[in-house]
Amino acid sequence: MSSEIFENLFVLELANNHWGRLDRGLKIINDFADVVRANGVRAAIKLQFRDVDNFIHPDFRDNVDVRYIKKTRDTQLPWASLKQMVEAVRSAGMVTMVTPFDEFSVDKCVEFDVDVLKIASSDIRDKTLLRKMAATGKPTIASSGGADAGHIDELVQFFASRNIPFALNHCVSLYPSKDSDLELNQIDYLRARYPHITIGLSTHEQRDWHDSILIAYGKGARTFERHIDIDFEGVPVSAYCTKPEQADVWFKAFNFAKEMCGGAVDARREVPESERRYLDALVRGVYARRDLPIGHKLSDADVYHAVPLLKGQLSTREYESGEILMQSVSADAPLLADAMKASYTSDTALMALIADRGLEHHAAFAAIQKATASG
Repeated sequence: MSSEIFENLFVLELANNHWGRLDRGLKIINDFADVVRANGVRAAIKLQFRDVDNFIHPDFRDNVDVRYIKKTRDTQLPWASLKQMVEAVRSAGMVTMVTPFDEFSVDKCVEFDVDVLKIASSDIRDKTLLRKMAATGKPTIASSGGADAGHIDELVQFFASRNIPFALNHCVSLYPSKDSDLELNQIDYLRARYPHITIGLSTHEQRDWHDSILIAYGKGARTFERHIDIDFEGVPVSAYCTKPEQADVWFKAFNFAKEMCGGAVDARREVPESERRYLDALVRGVYARRDLPIGHKLSDADVYHAVPLLKGQLSTREYESGEILMQSVSADAPLLADAMKASYTSDTALMALIADRGLEHHAAFAAIQKATASG
């Protein structure tokens, strides 16, 4: 699978917001699938896998003082339920994605045929886990979090050397993040440092679902991640989580940013016909300053430049001086491109353009007659 899987991909991090209940997890998946479809975006819903019974040291399994341990135990789901959630994501037409926190969980990702793996910010230096994940060959995303540049370099090189599709998210690991925490210029930094991989934004904002994605997309981020949750049965939603109605704003802002930014960054845009005609109307045409005979070699003293430009008329864009007239021209008459010998008249595309641009002759002369009559 190529790196194209990351292009314009939204990663919706369900994490442990199922709270150990399959029905809640499936409702989150289905509610967000509706919003994804309504906005025509590509999205993955990402789960977190832990082999809980072996992930926590035996002496700490019943510990309630360490928040991470307690939440891991409280939100544990059997593997059969996690598989059912993966299948629900796939059935909804979305990309399946998992953050495995241990090696056994990586095996489960392979067993469940998960499309994409995610490395948690805390694990980008976990050599054992990284080797296990890389051995699957599956496309992988990492978030930079609080890592320093050297560690990120090593991570990127680790996956590049194995030809594994890899994407890297700029991420500030503050839950929630304020606008002033976002450091969106890091997207520019990462794109410049790693030009051959997809760069994205993983964010934990508590306020905005519109502005930051406009900026991030404009800076070149092409994958976007947030935690998701729903209002359901009175369970509190964390400030950094995105609800379906907020995701709707987020997706619409993305589509707006995409529309404004337009096409490819590595090629000149296609100029619309309406824009070309508008600009052609502002270009000056070449007119005879006096009567000129057939066979005359033009000089700057023979012509003047004025608007309007007429169809078939030579403009200041082509006029070079030295053209040979193939028919006589009266004073103040337009010099027609197909009535002269010049280097550019053999350019069929240019001659076709000249014939099509500007005012029709009859329209121009009607305007002149009207102006004369009113005078």
